[in-house]
Amino acid sequence: MKKTIILFIFAMLFVSCDDDTSSNNTNNTNNTNSNNINNSNNTNNTNNTNNTNNTNNTNNINNQSGPPLLGGCEILPADNPWNTDISAYPVHDNSDNFIASIGANGHLHPDFGTVWEGAPIGIPYVLVSNETQLSTVDFEYADESDAGPYPIPDNPPIEGGNDSDGDRHILMLNTDTCTLYELYYAWPPGSSENPSSDWYAGSGAIFDLSSNDLRPDGWTSADAAGLPILPGLVRYEETVIEGEIRHAIRFTVSQSQAGYIHPATHFASSSTDPNRPPMGLRLRLKSDFDISGFNPTVQVILTALKKYGMIVADNGSNWYLSGSPDSRWNDEDLSELGQIPGNAFEVVYTGDILTTTSK
Repeated sequence: MKKTIILFIFAMLFVSCDDDTSSNNTNNTNNTNSNNINNSNNTNNTNNTNNTNNTNNTNNINNQSGPPLLGGCEILPADNPWNTDISAYPVHDNSDNFIASIGANGHLHPDFGTVWEGAPIGIPYVLVSNETQLSTVDFEYADESDAGPYPIPDNPPIEGGNDSDGDRHILMLNTDTCTLYELYYAWPPGSSENPSSDWYAGSGAIFDLSSNDLRPDGWTSADAAGLPILPGLVRYEETVIEGEIRHAIRFTVSQSQAGYIHPATHFASSSTDPNRPPMGLRLRLKSDFDISGFNPTVQVILTALKKYGMIVADNGSNWYLSGSPDSRWNDEDLSELGQIPGNAFEVVYTGDILTTTSK
């Protein structure tokens, strides 16, 4: 009898210890580093990184609900076009010609990752607060820019790095107000390309992330299409840690037409060729395209492309998908996106092409 009681107590202690260990592992896995301020240098909290960096587990933390979250903010309402499931939308009547214009025999390319030639690959963002110093920004295209001021922190992450001569986007998300601030071609005071004594940028836009309001028709933003950039970026946390992307993805084309489809509000072309893609055109990966042979990270991205699709947002290289840089990306895994041909996509109808300008 005494032996039976001792064995029973030992068994109960073993079960209790096992439950505590499981609970701690769950908490480590669900920590998505939302408090890490600078995503482009997001290498802190190494314990969490080690617990969640196994891409074989990405499909174990999916099926989230609601709009994407970042820093405690919903990235636009659930019914916003960026967050809308378009898997059942009708195919556009001109789909074949649009795909041919972009390049039916071309392939996807991940325009994000770790580092290339000393600079982070992708468009970085930074989380700020009401305590962040506000800065005046002078604009080249002031008539279509939001005046600000903008919460630019010290040494903000700039697309391409501080010495870049590219688009030089700066994206700032105020997590106290859930307001998104975005700048294009941004230069700090005292830099060689800055004709002002304040910060200087080509254009800038401010978005209330609780609202579906669009910019005025004909207005640009920090992006050629007049769209916000951050909602369309592929981020490491959602892709690898959460295992699910719940929004459309931003991408670029080399030749567009002088037109746009809402939620885009601006075009950046003089071409009247009806077969070129307008800004805001929405594509999706065909439902019968087999993604089972790709690595788990790429499967998450391709699943989102089937459900939410991707949106033409700027002129650039054809089929370039946008994302944020992160030292934890596996560039070799991401390179498998280059196996997806253009003819695996179709264009869906989301609205008429508009040509209104701001002039």
